[in-house]
Amino acid sequence: MAIYPGMFPYTRMRRMRRDDFSRRLMRENVLTANDLIWPVFVMEGENQREAIASMPGVERISIDLLVKEAREAFDLGIPAIAIFPVTPQEAKTDKAEEAWNPDGLAQRAVRAVKAAVPALGVITDVALDPFTSHGQDGLMDESGYILNDETVSALTKQALSHAEAGADVVAPSDMMDGRIGEIRDVLEQHGHLNTRILAYSAKYASSFYGPFRDAVGSAANLKGGNKYSYQMDPANSDEALWEVALDLQEGADMVMIKPGMPYLDIVRRIKEEFKAPTYVYHVSGEYAMLKAAGMNGWINEKACVLEALLGMKRAGADGILTYYAKQVAEWLKE
Repeated sequence: MAIYPGMFPYTRMRRMRRDDFSRRLMRENVLTANDLIWPVFVMEGENQREAIASMPGVERISIDLLVKEAREAFDLGIPAIAIFPVTPQEAKTDKAEEAWNPDGLAQRAVRAVKAAVPALGVITDVALDPFTSHGQDGLMDESGYILNDETVSALTKQALSHAEAGADVVAPSDMMDGRIGEIRDVLEQHGHLNTRILAYSAKYASSFYGPFRDAVGSAANLKGGNKYSYQMDPANSDEALWEVALDLQEGADMVMIKPGMPYLDIVRRIKEEFKAPTYVYHVSGEYAMLKAAGMNGWINEKACVLEALLGMKRAGADGILTYYAKQVAEWLKE
C-alpha cells in the first residue's frame, strides 16, 4: 500500500506526546487562579464557624472570619468571591423583606469585604430563597405558584441594596422572566452604571443542589417542594440559548450555566453562539461527590478536581464558581 504524508507512519500523533516540553507547547487549555470564583457562606455572629455536614471542608463563617478568608483568597490570586447569606429562621417571611434590608447580613458582608480588600471582586446572589419562609426563590400565591412579576419587583430592590452596599457584581439566580432588564434599569436610574450583572441564564432544576440548600438553610423550608415551574428542564438544550439571548438583550454582562459537569454541552453551545463572557457553577453536589470519593480513597481528589475544572475551561467557560477555589489556587502554586 502506498504511504502518503498525513498517513501513518508520516503522522504519528504520539510524537508530540513523547516529552513534557512538547505536551506543554501544544496544550490548548490551561487552568489558573484567574479562572476561579469562590462561593462563601456567611452567617451572623463573631468568630463563628459551622461545618456543613454534606460538604466536608466547607463552612458557614461570620463576617469577621469572612474578611480574613477574603484576604487569603485575594493573596492566592482569586479574582472574586460570591457571597451567600445564611439567614436566621426568625428573619424569614413569606414576602422575603430581609432580602433588601440595607443592614442585612449580605449587605454588611459586602461592605466589610470591600473595605478590607477593595481590589477583590464581590459578587452577590440575587434570589429570595434564603429569605422566604417557604424556601422558594420567589413570592408565592395561595395555590403555591411562584409569582413572576411580583418576584421581579422584590429582586430589583434586593439588587439595588447590594449595589448600594458596594457589590461589584449582582448575580440573579432566580430564573424569573424579565428580571435582568428590570434590574439593569434600576441600577442605571440610581447611578450604578458599572455594577455588572452575572445572569444565571441557564439554571436547571437539578438534583445536584441538595448540599447548597443545607448550607443556606432553605432545604427545611422547601419541605420537599420543587422549582420546576421556573428553573429549566434538564432535558432541554435549545431553550438555554433562548434564555441567554434574552438576558444579553436585557443588559446582562455575563451569563452562567448551572450545574457544571452534567451541562458542559450547554456551556459549549452558549459560548460558540454568543461569544459573551460565560461562566459555569461547579455546584455543591459535584463538590460533595468528589470530596467524598477522595476522602474514601476511591479517587485521587486533587487530580480529579483539576481535571473536572479543566474540562469546564475546555468546554468554553471563562470562569468557574467552585467550592474548591481556594484549595485549587493553592494546588496551582505547588
